[in-house]
Amino acid sequence: MTGHVFSFHNADLVALSSGALFWPDHALLVVSDLHFGKSARLSSMGGAQLPPYETRETLQRLETDLTQTEARKVICLGDSFDAPEVETALPEQDRLWITKLQAGRDWVWIEGNHDPGPVALGGAHLAEHGIDALTFRHIADPEQSGEVSGHYHPKARLSLRGQSLTRACFLVDQDRLILPAYGAYTGGLRSDSSTLCDLMRPDAQAILTGATPCAIPMPRR
Repeated sequence: MTGHVFSFHNADLVALSSGALFWPDHALLVVSDLHFGKSARLSSMGGAQLPPYETRETLQRLETDLTQTEARKVICLGDSFDAPEVETALPEQDRLWITKLQAGRDWVWIEGNHDPGPVALGGAHLAEHGIDALTFRHIADPEQSGEVSGHYHPKARLSLRGQSLTRACFLVDQDRLILPAYGAYTGGLRSDSSTLCDLMRPDAQAILTGATPCAIPMPRR
């Protein structure tokens, strides 16, 4: 298991290379913005043609993270599905795969703006969820502290040896932690956008995903 260890509101957390968050003390794996069914939705609307197996690619990475961390609880931070009721339209193989991953685990679906709640699937369906000093929700609330959220799909753009490099990243400051999108082909919002610069404190860090996750000062405009 490759990850960057850090502390947030007295919780010792691990930002995994995949974009998942692991909390060892609670055997908890947190993922955000899975966007299952995105390729099928876009195709039905005549939009961009994405590879048709993005759900299975995401499920394979999720299964790997669950196996390596031995997580007993999972929180999905909203937008797990790309549109309301998409979960019922997934191929049976994919629905069975999700059910297999849920088996024996405490599973929480947080409501997102794309999916009010995949109620056709097992698990708890909540607007937000609190554990110790942390609150898990889909969209960050500027008035709150100690929250873990998703929604923005943050990415950091870096200049390396004269070339531009963009990596999905976690954003963290003393108030909030924002996870990158876990789903394949999800796009993202650069950390130097006005939205994220206004939301995060000046000393915020970006934890880059990839083979060796590392923390850097959050790139700003």
